Amino acid sequence: MSDLNPYAMYLDGREVGVILAATAGQISSLIKAIGPERAAQPPAPGKWSAAEIVCHLADCELAFGFRLRQTLAEEGHLIQPFDQEKWAATYSGIGVDQALAAFSALRAWNLLLLGNALPQAANKTVTHPERGAMTFGLIVETMAGHDLNHLGQLRRLAQ
Repeated sequence: MSDLNPYAMYLDGREVGVILAATAGQISSLIKAIGPERAAQPPAPGKWSAAEIVCHLADCELAFGFRLRQTLAEEGHLIQPFDQEKWAATYSGIGVDQALAAFSALRAWNLLLLGNALPQAANKTVTHPERGAMTFGLIVETMAGHDLNHLGQLRRLAQ
């Protein structure tokens, strides 16, 4: 596993743009398989429910989008990390359909940005305080690996 991309182990050889473009549809299919009642139920104590996973993905899409835009707009930008567990404390009462709608809209917006920025911006650098120097392209790869990690969790919940 890369220190710069903690989700590199989930990448499966497909182009990251293909992975990113397919994620919203895959989430939708998995949520249908899980069902509305089970989507709100954590699979075990201390584990996120399917709805919470999708809320997390929507939050991360917002954070990734901001990081990508900051990387493009500023030289030597320092990324602001966040505590996902503290953000998750706000998920109570948010339905999986609401979270999926937010994720889907944010992902579509970010895909437009990526389509305009890549490949020219792939090597533009930014600094993550915990991971060090990163490129725009590496952030995009991290997004794809993050997607695949959580899609795997949703697949397990759908079984």
